[in-house]
Amino acid sequence: MKKIEIKAKPFFELIKLKGQSMWEIFAQMIDGEEKELLFLDEENNVLFHFILPKTLEALKEIQKEFTKEYAEKIAGFV
Repeated sequence: MKKIEIKAKPFFELIKLKGQSMWEIFAQMIDGEEKELLFLDEENNVLFHFILPKTLEALKEIQKEFTKEYAEKIAGFV
């Protein structure tokens, strides 16, 4: 599996400036090969990782599950 290192802060600043979601960026990266995306801090420590699936359909399922879990967690804070 190919590993791709991404500086987290500049990545999220860029997608905010472009008005895109991370899911749109992830969809553009799909090429039929599974990839491990490593999000790094300024000192190159791994903050979190994400396995980019081989297909757009699989990514959409992951996005649905993420959205559901995120909504449930946020509801607990309100």
